[in-house]
Amino acid sequence: MFTHARRRFLAFATVGAVICTAGFMPSVSQAADGSGDGELKGSYAETHGLTTDDVRHINTLNERALLPGAGALFRASDDRETPPAEPLDRMPDAYRAYGGRATTDVGNYIRKWQQVYSQRDGKKQQMTEEQREKLSYGCVGVTWANSGPYPTNKLAFAFFDENKYKNELKSASPRRGETQAEFEGRIAKDSFDEEKGFKRARDVASVMNKALENAHDEGTYLDNLRTELTNRNDALRDEDSSSNFYSALRNTPSFKERGGGNYDPSRMKAVIYSKHFWSGQDRQGSSDKRKYGDPDAFRPDQATGLVDMSKDRNTPRSPANPGEAWVNFDYGWFGAQAEADADKTIWTHANHYHAPNSDLGPMRVYESKFRNWSAGYADFDRGAYMITFIPKSWNTAPAKVTQGWP
Repeated sequence: MFTHARRRFLAFATVGAVICTAGFMPSVSQAADGSGDGELKGSYAETHGLTTDDVRHINTLNERALLPGAGALFRASDDRETPPAEPLDRMPDAYRAYGGRATTDVGNYIRKWQQVYSQRDGKKQQMTEEQREKLSYGCVGVTWANSGPYPTNKLAFAFFDENKYKNELKSASPRRGETQAEFEGRIAKDSFDEEKGFKRARDVASVMNKALENAHDEGTYLDNLRTELTNRNDALRDEDSSSNFYSALRNTPSFKERGGGNYDPSRMKAVIYSKHFWSGQDRQGSSDKRKYGDPDAFRPDQATGLVDMSKDRNTPRSPANPGEAWVNFDYGWFGAQAEADADKTIWTHANHYHAPNSDLGPMRVYESKFRNWSAGYADFDRGAYMITFIPKSWNTAPAKVTQGWP
């Protein structure tokens, strides 16, 4: 068990996470020149009160997800624990809310989940041990428990302003104390627009959901999808038939399950989640790109908005200075909310995996407004918005999501 002082520190850090993520924290070079443009916030470790050992344990667990055979539940840390079952009839307690974010402990989230999101064919369900084990993995666990399989990120969208990037490189110059590599990485990061990337994913999901209606076999769904894309003059219509875009439904495990889609597209719906991560993941590339970002990595196709995530290895940012520790990713679950205003949408994520009997501490679950979620941390310079499918009989992605409880 961690000490009382550690408990007090983590409690303060949790409140600090709410405060820090509501606004921006200047980088070292910004603080030096007083510009305060707010390009970077504090690191994930600083914001959440994590030690370098904590970050190492978190990253080790996350990197295991990409090992062969990791589709099943995997154990990457001896101190991770599955949260206990919660009575189905026990109501949640109120969340703590501040600055666009509501936060609670993992047990209370399970109680809310059972009341609001657990329904299968309209009947409330107690969260199973398998679902609770998935959830225990932290931010990715929230998305994992709600979507079914471990996130594959194969159908990812983003928006990159090519003209802004080129113009900034020509007209701007490094800030005081900023290297050329830092400058180029910062300009690339600033040229991504998360709201537009999110909108692109929502628009595509809407087209997919329309194509799913009254389609009782995959061939009909694909015909409907191509027709809708052609009518909209959308460049996705020209994707190869074997591409991740057209094969996404058939590669969804719940589509094939008898209690899920049972191979009937009309029983499925397209939903969205998001991942924040670091661009400089090429271990054979320059050390500067691993430290300050790779301007050319993980850019979306300018016509379709698709991002090739095949080179994403959950590799964290490399430290540039002694004592730095960077987390390798952050996931947020959106689902299928009908709210048109992006700023009013709710994203569910978490601080880290559940380890209540270690120095890392228990898992906290966050429900953040879009501005809070999309702001990210200094650990990440990319934000992609993914589409996957779940059965309509599940209620993990309702049209309306209310932040906190009640």
